[in-house]
Amino acid sequence: MALALPEGGHDAEERRAEKYKLLRMEFTTFRRAFMAVPAQIISTGRRIVFRLLSWNPWQHVFFRLIDQLRTPLRC
Repeated sequence: MALALPEGGHDAEERRAEKYKLLRMEFTTFRRAFMAVPAQIISTGRRIVFRLLSWNPWQHVFFRLIDQLRTPLRC
């Protein structure tokens, strides 16, 4: 997951530090920060809405990873 995060941008050094922290994170901390996130899933007309019900310090990294995974892979 950490290897998929982009490093570029105006705050590249901060992003690089977050990437390194994520790479060195223990599994229990990783599980609590990224996998065991309480969420509400709502199925409306033509779309599915995911609502995060709590905040954690890694949330901005989580959203940045989602944006990165949405873009198609370039070969």
